[in-house]
Amino acid sequence: MLADFGRWFGRTKLAVTHVDERLVDAFVKHRQHVRRGDLKTLEQFLDHLRKRDVVPARKLVCDRSPLAHILNRYEKYLRSERGLVTVTILHYQSFVRRFLVERFREGPFLLREVKPSDISNFVLRHGHTMAVKRAQLMTTAFRSFFRYLFQKGELQTDLAASVPTVADWRLSTVPKYLAPEEVEQVLRACNRRTATGRRDYAILLLLARLGLRAGEVVALQLDDLNWSAGEIMVRGKGLFHDRMPLPPDVGKALASYLRRDRPPCRMRRVFVCMKAPRRGFAGPSTLTTIVRRALDRADLHPPFKGAHLLRHYVPFLTMSGN
Repeated sequence: MLADFGRWFGRTKLAVTHVDERLVDAFVKHRQHVRRGDLKTLEQFLDHLRKRDVVPARKLVCDRSPLAHILNRYEKYLRSERGLVTVTILHYQSFVRRFLVERFREGPFLLREVKPSDISNFVLRHGHTMAVKRAQLMTTAFRSFFRYLFQKGELQTDLAASVPTVADWRLSTVPKYLAPEEVEQVLRACNRRTATGRRDYAILLLLARLGLRAGEVVALQLDDLNWSAGEIMVRGKGLFHDRMPLPPDVGKALASYLRRDRPPCRMRRVFVCMKAPRRGFAGPSTLTTIVRRALDRADLHPPFKGAHLLRHYVPFLTMSGN
C-alpha cells in the first residue's frame, strides 16, 4: 500500500515536504480498493516522516472560542480538584459540549441565562435515545458541571439540584448471561493453535472465571501478575485496586500467551496489539469485538454480545453448584 502511495505521489510532481493529511486523504479517495486500516497506516507513516524531520510538523490550530475556554477550565477543575481519570473527563465534556451548543447555538455563551427547564428538557429529549447507564452518566455530568459553575460564582443558583434523575431499579431485570455449557462452548471455539487464538482464550477466561470488566482486562499490567502468590491485581473503576486469586486454568492460559505469543515491546500492558504498532488495546470496545467474534465462532447468537455477558456468567455458575 505504501508502494502504491509512493507511485501515486510521484505522479503529482510535488516535493516530499508537501506530504500532509490532505494529500493522504486525496490518495485514499483515488485508490479503488481501500482496506480497513489503510488510512491509519498512512497516518502512522506520516508521523514517522515528521519524527525524522522529513516533512514539516503539523500546524495545530489553537481553539480560542468561548466554548473551548469553558470546557478547558472545567477540565482543569475535574483533573486537579476532583481527581477524575481521563476517560471520565472526556465523557463529562462530551455531554456538556452538546448541551451548551444546543442551548446557545453559535453563542454568546451566557451561562447565567441557563434555566432549570433548559436542563430538564435536554435530558428528556435525549435520555430516551440512550441506554440507562449512559443517561445516568449524562445527568451525573450535568450535576458536576453546574455545581462547578455555582462554586466559581458564574451562576447565582445551584442548578445541579434541577437535574432530573434517571430511574434504574436494581435487579428489576435478570442480568443477561450465558449458561455454563455455552461458556465452555465459546472457550472451545478459540483456535488455540494460533497466537491470536491463545490471546483471545486468555482474555475470555479472565472475563468468565474472574468476572472482570472489559476495562479491567484492558488495563491489566505485567506487574499486576504475582505468580509466586497466585494473585492478580485488578485496577477497578476510578483509582480502586483489588487483589484476586489467580485460578490455575487462567494462570496457565496467561503464561502460555506471555511466553509464546505476546509481541516483544516496551509496553507494560499484558494484552497488546498483535500487529504494529505494538501498543495496548484502545479501550473496552476492543474486548467487545473479541467476545462478539468468539460468540459467532461458537454459533451462539444472544441478543446482547458485550463483554459483560461473560462477566455475569460467574454468579450463575456459582449458584448452579459447578
